Amino acid sequence: MQKPGDRAVVIGAGMGGLAAAIRLRAAGLSVTVVEMAEGPGGKARAVPTPAGPADTGPPVVTRLAWIEELFALCGTRLDDHVQAHRLPLLARHFWPDGSRLDLTPDTHANADAIANLCGAEAAAAFRRFDAAAAGLLAAFEAPVMLAPRPRPGQVALAALRRPALIPGRSLQSWLRGQFRDPRLVQLFGRYATYVGGWPAASPAVLALIWRVEAEGVHALTGGLHGLAQALARVAQDAGVRFRYATRARRIVRQGGAVSGVEIEGGATLPCDICVFNGDPAALREGLLGPAAQAALPARAPARPSLSAWVWAFAGTATGLDLDHHNVFFTEEPRAEFGPIARGQMPEAPTLYVCAQDRGLPAAPAPGAPERFEIILNGPAGHPAQPGEEETCRQRTFQRLARFGLTLTPPPPGTGLTTPAMLAARFPGSQGAIYGASPEGTFAAFSRPRARTGLAGLYL
Repeated sequence: MQKPGDRAVVIGAGMGGLAAAIRLRAAGLSVTVVEMAEGPGGKARAVPTPAGPADTGPPVVTRLAWIEELFALCGTRLDDHVQAHRLPLLARHFWPDGSRLDLTPDTHANADAIANLCGAEAAAAFRRFDAAAAGLLAAFEAPVMLAPRPRPGQVALAALRRPALIPGRSLQSWLRGQFRDPRLVQLFGRYATYVGGWPAASPAVLALIWRVEAEGVHALTGGLHGLAQALARVAQDAGVRFRYATRARRIVRQGGAVSGVEIEGGATLPCDICVFNGDPAALREGLLGPAAQAALPARAPARPSLSAWVWAFAGTATGLDLDHHNVFFTEEPRAEFGPIARGQMPEAPTLYVCAQDRGLPAAPAPGAPERFEIILNGPAGHPAQPGEEETCRQRTFQRLARFGLTLTPPPPGTGLTTPAMLAARFPGSQGAIYGASPEGTFAAFSRPRARTGLAGLYL
């Protein structure tokens, strides 16, 4: 048990690092955050545009109460720092054949919309799927998602009642047993990509992500990067110290426990607790010294999750009525995930388009520039290649044009983040944007634990 007044160093000011710093400070510890970037946010980054900062990181906000809790620990309220708006639509979905489907937090409205698109049988199948996904969330949340150490025994008992929990059952195969319409298999299979997997290789339990999203999705006026900045400000007001543009070089061990964090330049920040908010692979590779490397179990490195090519820019959109969250599906999923499995950029990708200003009170006037983020999933470890930007530009904007959406793209040399850029920015990650892959029957149970083999070092 740590005592109030003990010293903690958090390496990394991403969302996890900010949350850890706030909780440690609320517990009475002296906390310093070391971040190699110029500011907070980690993968919740933004790039400047004429319409304001455009997010180039995670775009979806669920479980707002968990964010509100962090502000409350700092003695303030989320509403005093960030404007959050509950969106009436979860997402707008488009297919190449011209069909479209809006989904909302209302199960009955969703069933009606699916009936109009696919027929009454599909609507009944959706209701069964929705109830099954809710049951998966109830069975999985406490023993796995919220537990310090996943408890597979409890999940095994739940599997007797829930076929989607049977080991070896992929999300795609389970969905094919739920829906006859391939568009619905494709839509709900997409939730595997929310945690960096692809539907044919990810466990069926990931259907629970649908129910998390169906609880409600929010848009933030300043985006996710604005939320990170707000969390850093209230943490600093609560006494957390931040050292930006500072790279951690080595985690120091003394007497079998963490004793400090050496930073570039040779200085050491003494600490009793160190929380590492980076990819555990960076520790396994020895990037923070032998003490941290030895603290993790000696086993084969986890397969990385998906990476992505991400556009973030300001432009104008014509031809289609976009909502805040939009998904443009490929006509052939194998043309997307097949190349990804071979380490290539997909030729016919599904594209996620976030129109960041839609659904907010201060939405731009029709025809005025607005902020966009477009995500094209790809493989981790993809190296920088000649002509990569132009290829990605064609496979993004020309493909959207075939749906009827005309977007003014950013000028050449701007607006695009590639897997290689992500790999350079986040050591050890190989450019993966969701950590370890969720693919495989036991992936959820083999995630790294918070507590490591070195006393005082936590992930």
